[in-house]
Amino acid sequence: MDKIIINVGRQLGSGGHDIGRMLAMDFGAKYYDRELLNLAAKESGFSEKVFEQNDERKGFFRGLFNVQTAHLGGGSLYKSNFSQESLFQFQSDAMKKAAQEGSCVFVGRCADYVLRDFKNVVNIFISASMPFRIQQVATRQGVSYEQAQHIIEQGESRRAQYYNYFTGKKWGAAESYDLCIDSSILGLVETEKLIAQFIRKRFEE
Repeated sequence: MDKIIINVGRQLGSGGHDIGRMLAMDFGAKYYDRELLNLAAKESGFSEKVFEQNDERKGFFRGLFNVQTAHLGGGSLYKSNFSQESLFQFQSDAMKKAAQEGSCVFVGRCADYVLRDFKNVVNIFISASMPFRIQQVATRQGVSYEQAQHIIEQGESRRAQYYNYFTGKKWGAAESYDLCIDSSILGLVETEKLIAQFIRKRFEE
């Protein structure tokens, strides 16, 4: 197998970012999470700040037209059609370009949909129990458990709206993935090992 594309969907606080990084190391692949925003900015000529503010959010453009022109780059062909769909297309193009160049791990950002026509693609969804996720978010962000739960609920609502809008599918639905796994059962390290084993078996010749 010349290359492999691993797409990781994840519940907020499930450890999807960490598991994605471990998978990238395990398979000698490039890792793209927020790094993808920088690639999209370079490809489009827009400031990375625009992509950061729009990252996995649906409806952001209701207030974006007041954005300062300093946030825009020069020479973009999309300036006359500055929309959320345009930014999604830039991000998708950057994702496809990276996937063509070699093995990659993509976290979130509708990667399972964007890269659906590529070969050697495996789609993973990582969930976890709510207590586990609250603990993870509270620890990482230094907030109370109540605040952590609020962050999770708000973040996942935005994430689901974004995914559902651009893919026409339901975020987190099992039929969209090759493997769905609860990281709170085995922990992040052992969950990554199990996923890696599944991927190797999946593409075993």
